[in-house]
Amino acid sequence: MAKPWPVTLREDTPKGVVVLRPLRRRDSADWMRLRSENASWLEPWEATSPFPGGDRQQVATFGEYVRALSAQARSGTTLPFGVELDGALVGQLTVSSITYGSLCSASIGYWVGQEVAGRGVTPTGVAMATDYCFLVLGLHRVEINIRPENGPSLRVVEKLGFRDEGLRERFLHIQGAWRDHRTFALTAEEVPGGLLARWQRTRDAL
Repeated sequence: MAKPWPVTLREDTPKGVVVLRPLRRRDSADWMRLRSENASWLEPWEATSPFPGGDRQQVATFGEYVRALSAQARSGTTLPFGVELDGALVGQLTVSSITYGSLCSASIGYWVGQEVAGRGVTPTGVAMATDYCFLVLGLHRVEINIRPENGPSLRVVEKLGFRDEGLRERFLHIQGAWRDHRTFALTAEEVPGGLLARWQRTRDAL
């Protein structure tokens, strides 16, 4: 098996070069600017803490955030990718809850700036990460959990052919309340030729 982390994944698309690579401390200014400029676009879907005063494990700086994610990556539980389009940081994709044993599963979460939404960046990134989970990590199942109101994110899993497994009631705490999510999943048997190759065929036919 290849070394699972750090790793960089790249795909040339009709809309530009999409790269998944480790977040770095020097991304701080670009990451903070991206989050600030897209606050109203992202905040309705961002997980929050149900505890007064926030999560005690929250980190204070971007550098601490990257160090915490890097530690999780080295332990094999998380793959924290920055998403680039043509060399510019445009979002983040995280493979989390990586579990082996009888489950062999992981969960993928993602966000991108509104200016690149609809350009195929997120489906390409999710497809690359899913193939990495299946073909390199040897996982069997990947899931994505999405609020029913999140139309752009729902379009990502629709384009990629993730299977709708139904509603999880009050699944995550977001903006002060426990919110329902729909779970979408794929198993390795459903994409024997790889999800990226299937997405490329779908994308080229659009």
